[in-house]
Amino acid sequence: MRSWHPLAVDVGITLLVQLAVTMPFVVPRDPRLPEATWISYAVTSLGVLPLVWRRRAPVTVLFVITGLQVLYRAALDGPGQPLPYAGLVGVYTVAMLSTLRQRIAVIAVGVPAIVVTVAFNTGQARELLFSLFTFFGAYALGTLTRTRQAFAAEAERRAAEQAVVRERARIAREMHDVLSHSVALMVVQAEAGPVAVRAAPERAEAAFDAIAGTGREAMVQLRRMLGVLREDAADPREPQPSVTALPALLERVEGSGLTVSYDTSGPIRSLPLDIEATVYRVVQEALTNVVKHAAADRVSVRLDYGSDTVDITVTDDGRGPGTSASRDGHGHGRGNGHGRGNGHGLVGIRERAAAHGGTARIGPGPGGKGFEVFVSLGVGR
Repeated sequence: MRSWHPLAVDVGITLLVQLAVTMPFVVPRDPRLPEATWISYAVTSLGVLPLVWRRRAPVTVLFVITGLQVLYRAALDGPGQPLPYAGLVGVYTVAMLSTLRQRIAVIAVGVPAIVVTVAFNTGQARELLFSLFTFFGAYALGTLTRTRQAFAAEAERRAAEQAVVRERARIAREMHDVLSHSVALMVVQAEAGPVAVRAAPERAEAAFDAIAGTGREAMVQLRRMLGVLREDAADPREPQPSVTALPALLERVEGSGLTVSYDTSGPIRSLPLDIEATVYRVVQEALTNVVKHAAADRVSVRLDYGSDTVDITVTDDGRGPGTSASRDGHGHGRGNGHGRGNGHGLVGIRERAAAHGGTARIGPGPGGKGFEVFVSLGVGR
């Protein structure tokens, strides 16, 4: 929805009120009524013009308008107005924008002024009640507008706070994925290094190169993510990993000693950026789970592109769920809360799938052997 500049709104209101107060000067008049002179019209117009500055000084504008209206009634015998339009807009603005002390002062001065004015005019209770009704009606409308704006500002503030919380949670998940994956690979490669030095020096050199490459890649990704916390970061979601980065990810995993296969089916196409990042992170976390807990020899990654979905399947031939200890004997099984299917990373996979209206199935592989992570994400048509 287009938002008009406040000055443009105030000029529009001023012109509208000017049109209203002009009506008695242009419509045919009974000859017995006071004559519509240019002087009386000029004073009437002067009583409208201050509305242009109503936001800058609401109380001052209201008192200037009121003073000119009193001057008109006292010094000129011109056409009257059905309603004090400019004054009512002034009261509305005071109730909407002024401080509590200023609002109380306007009521304290305005009500007695209305009583005195009516007494010098007709002195009738009907006019007094009508004048008080219009005064407090305008004041009530201004109060409602002020309250609505306050609620809107509070809702906007809460929405901004929730956005910050969501962004922090996203960054935390991204950092968890990067660190968990990279550190797991580096640990496995480092543990294999001493054995390889003695048995196959060329493999040891490759292992150390893989450790260095994994560490550099982790540093790059962490530097990117931590950059979003800087005040001068232009785009808090830039950059994000994508499906095109999967081959490099799988190559690093192969450096840990696993045999990794990668297949796709269906028409390969570009996906929305958030879906691309989710696909990468799901595969990354599933592979991290394999490296840390599976004691597997082989792992396969498959992407199936449907008409309005993309399915991710990561299957290994290692331990299935329900084991209580990992190969290195450090207790990374189900028994201590890090079992296959219970870890924070796999919970994160479910959360990522749910965030895109998808589903996640995590459990035994085909035939009850190994372990399989299956995620289906909706990507639209």
